[in-house]
Amino acid sequence: MARIVGIDLGTTNSLIAYMKGKTPTVIQGPEGRTLVPSIVAYTPTGILVGDAAKEQLVHNPEHTVYSVKRFMGKGLADVTQELQYFPFKLTEQNGVIRLQIGNKALTPPEISAMILKELKARAEAFFGEEIRKAVITVPAYFNDSQRQATKDAGKIAGLEVVRIVNEPTAASLAYGLQKRKQGTIAVYDLGGGTFDISILKLKDGIFEVLATNGNTHLGWTSKQSMASPWRDDQNCSRSFASGQSRQSAACPRKRKQPCTCRCLTAKGNTAVPFHVPSLRIW
Repeated sequence: MARIVGIDLGTTNSLIAYMKGKTPTVIQGPEGRTLVPSIVAYTPTGILVGDAAKEQLVHNPEHTVYSVKRFMGKGLADVTQELQYFPFKLTEQNGVIRLQIGNKALTPPEISAMILKELKARAEAFFGEEIRKAVITVPAYFNDSQRQATKDAGKIAGLEVVRIVNEPTAASLAYGLQKRKQGTIAVYDLGGGTFDISILKLKDGIFEVLATNGNTHLGWTSKQSMASPWRDDQNCSRSFASGQSRQSAACPRKRKQPCTCRCLTAKGNTAVPFHVPSLRIW
């Protein structure tokens, strides 16, 4: 029987796991980390995924994509409000969004597939065998189009998606709540990109999602951004790695690009340090 892995394809981070006996266990990468940042970057030397791609947010923002899950299964008209949070250039072809990355136009499933391939490779290195089947979790509010786009991403990555499971259901299963005969369960999900609550009804081991709601821009990364609500772009000042120009690393508004700035706080104009990987902070 072919091995089946479980994948959390997240907005901010993703991971892959398997059942070790009766215990779900997350597979670590070569450096011992369990999370893979859901970021893809195109560079002259090839495609980067995860932590390596995250570094490109600073040095190569025009060719780096993050939070692509927000665009899965949607048309251009569906993401009008989303565009204020992202610097991506989007087009639409046959009702499907395409993100312009340099001279390439890629669909959200194609980009998500690169993240899935990275997770698949991690599992194959761990087990020493090819992984072909997976269960992938999605938000309870995902519609049929978004769920199909997730399956398409799996197919592109070389995975047969045997089941799409609602994230709150997966959380309930992880805590063994299916062993109860019946009950009503509230599941809070504070993720990297979203914060939502789902109400589940359990009867005879079967979960039914009664209601779900939340804020798709109130995740942990959004809270970090809220630490500097009065950012003054004109006073943005940073210390740069050698060879990086100040012009190429400008600090545009509402763009998820790490920087160290002088910001306006509630008490006035104060220097607020922001940690930036690979850059010198002063």
